[in-house]
Order: sequence, then C-alpha cells, then structure tokens
Amino acid sequence: MATPLIEFKDVSKRFYDKTVLERINLQIYEGEITTIIGLSGTGKTVLLKHIIGLHKPDEGTILFRGQPLDQIRRRDLPMSYMFQGNALFDSMTVFENIALPLQETTNLGPAEIRQRVMTRIEQMELADAVGKYPSEISGGMQKRVALARALVTDPQIVLFDEPTTGQDPVRKNAILGMIAQYQRTFGFTAILVSHEIPDVYFISNRILALYGKSIVFQGTPEEFEDFDHPFKEEVVHSLEGLQKELTGLHSRRQFKLRYQGQLRGGALGETYAVAVFSLDGLDAVAANLGHDAAQEAIRSLGVFLGKHFGAIGGFSTRRSLNEYVTVLPTTDLAEADSILGEYVRDFQGQEQAILDIWSSAQKLSASAVCVELAMLAGLAQGRSDEDIDSVISRARREQKVVSRIRCINQGEGR
Repeated sequence: MATPLIEFKDVSKRFYDKTVLERINLQIYEGEITTIIGLSGTGKTVLLKHIIGLHKPDEGTILFRGQPLDQIRRRDLPMSYMFQGNALFDSMTVFENIALPLQETTNLGPAEIRQRVMTRIEQMELADAVGKYPSEISGGMQKRVALARALVTDPQIVLFDEPTTGQDPVRKNAILGMIAQYQRTFGFTAILVSHEIPDVYFISNRILALYGKSIVFQGTPEEFEDFDHPFKEEVVHSLEGLQKELTGLHSRRQFKLRYQGQLRGGALGETYAVAVFSLDGLDAVAANLGHDAAQEAIRSLGVFLGKHFGAIGGFSTRRSLNEYVTVLPTTDLAEADSILGEYVRDFQGQEQAILDIWSSAQKLSASAVCVELAMLAGLAQGRSDEDIDSVISRARREQKVVSRIRCINQGEGR
C-alpha cells in the first residue's frame, strides 16, 4: 500500500483531566476523500485540529509525508480549512472574501492576487457574484465562495468540518456533490468530519470511525458494511435512523437486511429480478444549473422508484451517488422487462416537475446552456442461492438508456 500522506501513531489528547483522544492510530492517503464519522462531542473536530496543527498531542506522533508534523511550520503546510457555517465576512464582497488568504499568507502583489482570485471565481461558476456581499447570494453560492476561498492558495489538503450541518436533504447532498466534483477537478486530498450517515458514504474513498476516544475502523465504505462492532449499533444505526435520506429509500443496511430476511423466509421465491438504475449527465447539470438541480433529479428518481416498485412488492436502495438497485421478488426477466417499461412510461409523466426546477435554476444561474440527463436501466435474473452483488453486477452490465430529460431553453420543448 502507498505511504500515507498523514499518519497518527498512538496519539492521545487531554483537556485538564478529560481524555478526548486515546492512542489514535490512523492513515490518510493522498488524492482521496476520507471521512471521519462518529457522534457529536466525541472528538472529531479535535482530531481535525490536530491535522491542521491547531492542537498538539499530549502523547504520540503525527507524521506528514513521513516527517513529524511538529517540525513543520504551520505556514509551510499545504492545507486549507473550510469552516462550519462558511465563516464568510459579511462586510466583504465575494472577491474580497476569496482574496483574503492570499493577502494574509503570501507576498503576492495586487495584480497576481486578482488573477488567482478571478481564476477560482470562474472555475467555481461565481462570476455573477464577484461584487456582491454574502447576504446577497444564495446559500449554495455561499458554500462555493467558502470553498473557493479554501482553494485559492492551491492547497494539497482541504479539511471540512461538518460542511452540511443544518441543511435539508437536497442541499446536504448538493454540498457533498460539490465537494466530490471539485475534488475530482482540482485533485486535492479531502478530509471531512461528518455524522451524515449514510449520505457521506457515496463520496468517500475511506471511512474512519471514532468511538470511545479511539479509531475503531478504517477502510472503504464497502468494507464498513461488513464491520461487526458495537459502534455500528450504537452510532451508525442510531444516526441512520435519525437522518432523512435524500430519496426516502432503504439504506444499504436496511436493504441488505430485508433481502436476507425475505431470502430466508422464501418470500423472494426461487428466482427474482434485479434492476439497476443510474443517471448520466449529472456533472453537466451541476455545472450549468447548480448542485441543487442535480440533487433534485437524484431525489426525484429515487422517490419515484420507491413509490412505483414498492406498490408491487419491490424494494430499493441508493447504492452510490447516482445509482439505485431494486429487487423484484418472484419475478422472471420477461415480467421484469414489462414492469420496467411501465415504470419508464410513468416516470416520463413525472419529468415536468424536474424541468420546472431546472427552469428556475436556469434563471438564477443565467445559464444559456441546455443540458440533457439520461436514465439508464439494466435487468438481471437472480436465484435464491446466489450472491446479490453478483446479480447487481450482471444487471449493471446490461444497462442502456431508457429515458432522457432535456432542459427547456427559451421556450423550447424536450
């Protein structure tokens, strides 16, 4: 395995007589999105502040590229921090907020500062807001301004402390989608602190679970599903029950439990069908109409899946950022194909709601670009003695475009 970018070795931290972190061991790898999960008040933010150098451990060592962190000056660390609540200055324009880190931490002249700031403003689709104050722009734009400010110094690492706190499901997923998109664009290493379970799994390469003052798990979201520990019951399942997932569908855990329960009880029958749905074109929707518009398309597809297939005994889950899986018990491929056709026709009748949202987003963003979103679907037959993941993989390979949604531009139709 690659050398960790950041590594904690037996790190402990106390405040007076209270131990907050105890013998923490963890690794964070370059170019990934790593999310630290756990209940509020368990030390997640304290851990994050150790990474950026705001706290020093009482015991143990923190390494950055193999070098002790305490031997590196803070100003030499290629890190940036996106605060809770954005922390924008109300008395400063968007341009001035983004320029502030360059003015405070570099010796660049006004012309070069302006060039760097305007580059980020163009990349983050903020050109129309450059002279506005935070109170004059939307919440989604404020998040982009805060991220632009975090990225203007070209950091290798960006730390996000509860970036979705207080947001509704659409806005919460829009923020996570924004982080994932710009992480791919700029290539920085992202470290998130979050308790947004299960939504944050969809963008994370690795999960770190903080429980009882220690890291009890580190690995991929897929590996975390099979992790057997009290943390799952006491933290993950309780948070999962409190969160209103974007689509209202089963979580992956709930989906798995239902599948296993129906399989053992014989309710799936000897054979069953699996349908895999995904959306192609979400990045273009997010770039031209905003992340809220992209998430509304994801939400609408998931909600309609739940209603349509739930009425005939099927059950569905959101498996990744824009992929869904539906199980149809006691159904063969011919029946499943007919059911899929009915679903597509019904869904096409619901597209106007998405188009209306896109039309509003288009006006707000002043975008002249008309985008297209394709829905793909694939089917596969499963047997009661077969692993569900194998059936899902076969259905994924059979995917083809079954519907397209094209935004309305200046009065034109779909």
